[in-house]
Order: sequence, then structure tokens, then C-alpha cells
Amino acid sequence: MKINRKSRLAEKEMMTTSAVIFDLDGVLTDTAEFHFIAWQAIANKLNVTFDKEDNEKLKGVDRENSLKYILAKGHLAVGTTMFEQLLKEKNDQYLTLINEVNPSHLFDGVLNCFATLKKSNVKIGLASASKNASLVISKLGIEHLFDFIGDAASVANSKPAPDIFLSVAHGLNVLPKNCIGVEDAVAGVSAIKSANMFAVGIGDNQILTQADLVFPNMSEFDFKRVETAFLLSAT
Repeated sequence: MKINRKSRLAEKEMMTTSAVIFDLDGVLTDTAEFHFIAWQAIANKLNVTFDKEDNEKLKGVDRENSLKYILAKGHLAVGTTMFEQLLKEKNDQYLTLINEVNPSHLFDGVLNCFATLKKSNVKIGLASASKNASLVISKLGIEHLFDFIGDAASVANSKPAPDIFLSVAHGLNVLPKNCIGVEDAVAGVSAIKSANMFAVGIGDNQILTQADLVFPNMSEFDFKRVETAFLLSAT
């Protein structure tokens, strides 16, 4: 079977970075502690032990499945009305806590990264599992920098399913294969890979083993290095 070199070359040349799609918590800012406090209050109410290790497992997991995790850990079952009430209590406490969020809570390196992407004509998207993502980025003062913000409430399946990343790619009018996703959670990285995107992890490379490239934090995020690795991965 002959390999069409011209076709392969053309395909390689067509591979470009159209967009970078970011998670929110743990990537652009850290409201994980707020989630922990709010979930721990719910767990205490249910007499279920909930610690930092549990909170780590819920990174990238939506509100409903986080509550299901706590209930399962306590071998508990509740009716629909109580389930919805617990979700509301958690969210109300979380909203109270994030009232303190302001632009100073933005991680170092984020604004420089966004400036580089804008200069490179690369679109910027947000794919957060949080239904409060728009509120948080508004408080961070970066809402205007996004070309599209995903709505977690509008997708059928939460991370590690690819739905939110595919939804954002669609909103940006770009092909998933031309997107780079940035996540700090195992579930989030799995979602990126399932969406057929290049995955960049922010955090520990011993944990984010499925990511194509990992940086310890956003301060060390190097778009030139990311794009080079992305284009090489397509060959």
C-alpha cells in the first residue's frame, strides 16, 4: 500500500491550534478550598467523614455527582426533595464564600498566557464543571477575555465525559482536534482526551498521567512549547 506523502503533508499543515480551552478551579484560580468547606458542612450534617483526600477526588466532578459520592461513602440514601435541598445548601454556602473572590485571586501567569494566545489569534474557551463559573470569572475580572464560556448545566454528562469540552469547541466554531484543553484534575484530563483534544495538565505529572504535557502551575505554562508538542503529536 502506497503512502500518499502529499496528503500526509497537507494534513499536517492543516493542523493548527485554533483554541485553548481552560478549566477554572485549580487552573485559573483556586476555589477548591471553598468547595471543601461547603461540602464538609454537608458531610458533617449527614455524619459522614469528609477530608482533603475526598475533596481531591471530587476535582472536576459536578455538584450532583459530588453529593452522590458523599452519600455513597456514608452508605446513605435520600429522597429527591432532600437531595435537591442538600445541593441548594451546599451551593448557598459556596456562593457566600466566593463573594470574597477578586482579581487578586487569579493565578500568576494566567494574564500573560491569555495575552500570548490573543496575540497568536488563538481563541480562548472555558470548560468548567461549576454552574457558578461565570460568576467566578466575572469576579476575577477576566470574563471579557473569553471567546466562549461553556454552560455546565446545558450538557448531558459531566467530566470525565467529553461533553463540556465538545460543547465549548462547538461554541468557538472550531474542530476538537485543533483544540488544546487545560485541566488540573484526572477527570478533566480524561474528558479532554475523550474529546480528541491535546491535554495539558496543571499540577503533578505523577497524578495527571493521561495528559500529553504537564506544567506544575500556570506561571510555567509555555504556549510555544505546548503548541510544538501538539503539532508533533499530530504527525
